[in-house]
Amino acid sequence: MTQVTEWLDVVNEHDEVVGTVTREDAHARGLTVRVINVFLVNQSGQLWVPRRTAHKRLFPGCLDMSVGGHVERGETYEQAFRRETQEELNLNVDDLPWRQIARFGPRDGLSAFMHVYELRRDDPPTFNPDDFSSAEWLTPAELLRRIEQGDPAKGDLNRLVQLCYGVGRA
Repeated sequence: MTQVTEWLDVVNEHDEVVGTVTREDAHARGLTVRVINVFLVNQSGQLWVPRRTAHKRLFPGCLDMSVGGHVERGETYEQAFRRETQEELNLNVDDLPWRQIARFGPRDGLSAFMHVYELRRDDPPTFNPDDFSSAEWLTPAELLRRIEQGDPAKGDLNRLVQLCYGVGRA
């Protein structure tokens, strides 16, 4: 299988594009890039929390946001949100209620500049098995408790849930 090179915009401290780089090089050099994260939320206020597959290069087997991904070179945050949601959850965001709930950056204690979206849906999605191995519905407090008790999680997940849902330690 041929791996496609993923090109990303490098941004400065004001989230302004200052160059382009491959995804691998961005991670290796610690450059600031753009990402999107999405929480799928049901009417009970639970988050759909997937577990990453064991073969993922970064954070294998860890709990994750419902959708997460890099904003590719020349792409807007919303375009990345739409693309990644389709790729990871097989969902068209035009078919669901959604909204942007936050914008964050490295100053907020996170790894990148990011826009955070919330999708509303009560049924679990048919997720991409290349991305996730399983998933479950958890309240934000339950998710934070699981992480605190040692369940491995993707780097920004704990902080993002605290910021977006106001639970746990800030």
